[in-house]
Amino acid sequence: MSRLASQAARLTIDLGALADNWRKLNALNAPGLAGAVIKADAYGLGIEKAAPALHKAGCRSFFVAHLSEGVRARAALPDGEIFVLNGLAAGDLAAYRAHRLAPVLGTMSEITAWKAYRDEEPEAERAALHVDTGMNRLGLRPEAFRDLLAAGEIPWDDLSLVMSHFVSSEVPDDMMTARQIGVFGELATLIEKARASIPELSTSNQPLRLSLCNSSGHFTAAAGRYPLSRPGYALYGGNPTPGRKNPMRAVVRLEAPVIQITPVPAGETVGYNSNFRATRDSLIATLSCGYADGYPRNAGAKPDRAGGYAIIAGRECPFAGNVSMDLITVDITRLPRGSVKIGDFATLIGDGLDIDRVGEAARTIGYEILTNLGRRYERVYVDQA
Repeated sequence: MSRLASQAARLTIDLGALADNWRKLNALNAPGLAGAVIKADAYGLGIEKAAPALHKAGCRSFFVAHLSEGVRARAALPDGEIFVLNGLAAGDLAAYRAHRLAPVLGTMSEITAWKAYRDEEPEAERAALHVDTGMNRLGLRPEAFRDLLAAGEIPWDDLSLVMSHFVSSEVPDDMMTARQIGVFGELATLIEKARASIPELSTSNQPLRLSLCNSSGHFTAAAGRYPLSRPGYALYGGNPTPGRKNPMRAVVRLEAPVIQITPVPAGETVGYNSNFRATRDSLIATLSCGYADGYPRNAGAKPDRAGGYAIIAGRECPFAGNVSMDLITVDITRLPRGSVKIGDFATLIGDGLDIDRVGEAARTIGYEILTNLGRRYERVYVDQA
């Protein structure tokens, strides 16, 4: 079936750019290493394609949110460690062993359950421990962790990683970031002293690593460089330094075919709820893409605010009215007559319309744009190293 016959929007995913972005972040975390967050289907790119590309580039530590994602990730990654961020699914302990997955523990009950399980199944993966330094979502509070340290109740043999997560590392000079860096640094010192006091740990061939930096943390000099970082958004082309030039390569490109071109007389409206009214004789291009494809409905234009844009014939053209379920209407009146024809592709993500800008136009963030990328797209994977 031809692209025109299928009328599908085309999503091009550059695995070479993804790999390059990981290499850049890995270099920034030297002498430590960078892992890769591949939750939410690798931020919409597809775990089965993205994870092997990252592994080929050199990544060996991966993070997912759910146990089911971990199972998918392991099928795509015969080697490497896979951490499940959202804690221990206690009813499915055997699945962690079967698929060689490591839970990220955040409560005393999870710590106790995993220790007991590893006593029975010593071949199960060593877990990570999450210490909450300010997010107040998941993890042990620092004072609870200090108490466990003081009491000698940290199950070191069952842990391979201690981690925390930044609240707003993308915001320059944010006081919360400074506080979290300080708290985690203090805990790192306490961990080092506690482990040094246990002779058998000093000779262990399974060292404990620490992890703090997310994507933006790599660009926060004060964050320090711990043995493992956990980039996500920046891997996929999102800007980890808002307000500054994006240091990452673009990974996704979304193009939708023009399936109709309609002359609209002055005074008439376009689309649901008449949110676009032509102030002059206009020309409207209809694109085969909509919110059923994951393109946000909030990107539509209304009388009191502008919406999103598409690049057609090399120029940015504003949306005309709502983004509907399957279609987007675009005002191409300013383009030279005859410069657009049915079957041409309009760019919805790419060139000057990066995911952060698309998110801003839709009153959301680039993360949501990526993770909503739909299954109706014709997906094209390339490796432009």
